[in-house]
Amino acid sequence: MTGNQTAGSAPRQVDPPEHRYAAELQFLAAYDDGARPPGWLLTPRAVVTFVVGSDERPLVLPAGTAAPEGVPPQLAISEKFVGERALVERCVVTLAGERGLLLVGEPGTAKSMLSELLSAAVCGTSALVVQGTAGTTEDQLRYGWNYAALLAQGPTRGALVPSPVMSAMSAGAVARVEEVTRCLPEVQDSLVSILSDRRIAVPELSGEDSAVPAAPGFCLIATANLRDRGVSEMSAALKRRFNFEQVHPIADIELETALVRRQAAAVLERVHAPFAVDDAVLEVLVTAFRDLRTGSTAEGWEVERPSTVMSTAEAVSVAAALGLASAYFPAGHDALALLPGHLLGVVRKDDPADAARLLGYWDGAVRRRAEQGGQLWRQAWELREQLEL
Repeated sequence: MTGNQTAGSAPRQVDPPEHRYAAELQFLAAYDDGARPPGWLLTPRAVVTFVVGSDERPLVLPAGTAAPEGVPPQLAISEKFVGERALVERCVVTLAGERGLLLVGEPGTAKSMLSELLSAAVCGTSALVVQGTAGTTEDQLRYGWNYAALLAQGPTRGALVPSPVMSAMSAGAVARVEEVTRCLPEVQDSLVSILSDRRIAVPELSGEDSAVPAAPGFCLIATANLRDRGVSEMSAALKRRFNFEQVHPIADIELETALVRRQAAAVLERVHAPFAVDDAVLEVLVTAFRDLRTGSTAEGWEVERPSTVMSTAEAVSVAAALGLASAYFPAGHDALALLPGHLLGVVRKDDPADAARLLGYWDGAVRRRAEQGGQLWRQAWELREQLEL
């Protein structure tokens, strides 16, 4: 059984965190028996530990704790989100206060992953989610109707189709709205009354069914990109109902390289192939992404930034592609030799003219590093002609 397949279930490409890390969640529930906010499965402290890990240190169940069946007496909690612990703590405090949490940042900074991890740890499911798009309707945030039942029975509670947000309200769980600023303003504003009144009115019904109140523990996590096209500005009324937390790119190159390696290796693991990309090649890859993302190098050289976002998520995709090429086409395929072509594919996503900026990066930072004696950078410089196609 693979890490993405639970007992008795069909194989999945990706398991939600509540399944993938079920053993850790069960362990933490037994490990920390402190006070929990209403409806929470774990203590706030245990939620933070679940997200950021235990620093590779095994946690030991307190003496006398009756561990559930299958839960080990000690367990090291894996690091899942690479970022500031203080950020995660602020997010957890926001949710404990049943206030809306808005995670903002550039694409590829793991906002969605963080929202999934928090949801899984707080209420045991990350599945109550609405994906915001220009086509998202108010019904998808509130409720709709089973029209066959509506025609047969008229407006009844049985004919009502709850949205993921309404389901979370009824269960006292966490609802997630991805890319909330991609929704039209009038659709966004349907969240104002939900976060203020803590209920969804159903005027088609009467009596107790005319409103669905939020059970204790209900809260909402939304995500929004700072640098994206087709976004709609949030109203001031909606902004006031959220606590904003900005998720920044990973500051430390070693941490980012380790994350890229771990995530890319997980992609290869799903197809039962070894991840054979050399660490030095990964360092070149991550360094190039960081230089192009920030517009400067660690040496202080200026770099012209492409219009596309050179995110860690994109770096993981490139690293996985290099790993897959090495696994499936091992003969004559050097991972470093494939890197320029993949970088070119990334930078041209938003504007084909950005290919010239990547070539300028090669003629600047890559050439200077090659002249300073870096062996891999010399090899990378010799691949320049791939960028002239």
